[in-house]
Amino acid sequence: MPEAFSPAPCETGIFRLDQTGFVALTKGAKGYGYTFSDGTVGNTQDAGALLACGKDAVLVNGKERWPKVALAEADTRFESHGVMLAGRLMEAPGAGKDTPLVVYAHGSESSGWIDRARDPYQMVGRGVSVFVYDKRGTGLSEGEYTQNFPRLADDLVAASREAKRLAQGRYGRFGLMGVSQGGWIAPLAQARAKAHFLGIGYGLVTDITEQDAAQVARELQGKGYGGDVIAKARTVTDITARIVKSGYKDGLDDLSAFQQQFGKEPWFALIKGGYTGVLLGMPADELRKNGIPRFDKLDIDWSLDPVQVARQVTVPQLWALAEDDRQAPPAVTVERLTALRGQGQAISVYLFPQADHGMRSYVQAPDGTRKPTVITPGFYDLMADWAKGGIHGAYGQAYRK
Repeated sequence: MPEAFSPAPCETGIFRLDQTGFVALTKGAKGYGYTFSDGTVGNTQDAGALLACGKDAVLVNGKERWPKVALAEADTRFESHGVMLAGRLMEAPGAGKDTPLVVYAHGSESSGWIDRARDPYQMVGRGVSVFVYDKRGTGLSEGEYTQNFPRLADDLVAASREAKRLAQGRYGRFGLMGVSQGGWIAPLAQARAKAHFLGIGYGLVTDITEQDAAQVARELQGKGYGGDVIAKARTVTDITARIVKSGYKDGLDDLSAFQQQFGKEPWFALIKGGYTGVLLGMPADELRKNGIPRFDKLDIDWSLDPVQVARQVTVPQLWALAEDDRQAPPAVTVERLTALRGQGQAISVYLFPQADHGMRSYVQAPDGTRKPTVITPGFYDLMADWAKGGIHGAYGQAYRK
């Protein structure tokens, strides 16, 4: 072990040896997660971890001491609809009037992002300033966790105001980045946040019921089922869409009939989706009487039309999609984005092959299950270049649509 390296407790941050690459440390459910700039991921508590923590440095591969980068960080609290949210501005060394600044719209996770999310650090390590915040009801923020997209968009607008206030005089282009569920929220906030651009990772231009239906179909296809079973599954996702959109008033008798007709089929128990699997596992009378409290408290606005929302975006958009995404299948989204581009919108679409949700490459077992591996190469480079104002060259194996 090099003499200059002193083992010490882990700290979040960016560590780099030279300008060719870096590694970011973030807090995990256990230990600290690490993400190298090439997409390699792991945890400090893993057997065979590639990284050990030290004082103001990390030890990589047991031999190289990578010093900690001195980032400019400012913690803050700001208000949205009477709720106090916690945020942090992170700026790379030398940030100035030409440095891009982005605010992230989170995915659907119920955990905070400050100190925990890898994406902001990957942007800062590439010279993009980032404002990150904990969603309402998560991390250090107050309020109730929700999946009400208009309310979350209001929070994103408030975060944008705070980001610009803290970074005043030290940024140029300002944009919104959204991952997963954030792909619904960032477009809702764009105009009011006065964003110059949007960057979306593995998001959708479909509504929640369409996502659920596509997810169910992908699940069954992955288990080897063909068109006859997929058609039956489509029938039930049409039924469950009516149920959730009507507040459990329409479709319950049809659900009960479907359960009785197909409940003993081997594929029936494999259906999950976003919510259809839960509804299939419950008696219609119980749904009629009690609904599903854990879903209902999320206060989902089922009326939103994502195509209409996307049509109102007036700035350039980048959509980076995972081709093999089982949670957010991209086919319909690509069709709709292509149509919007044909109507004059400035939309760039990149598809990353062999990538699942979260832009994770994977190894697939014979039974269809997948083990995630690295963050697919090129994804973070693409998002950072977009924030800087120009995408050029190759980004891993991605191709443009």
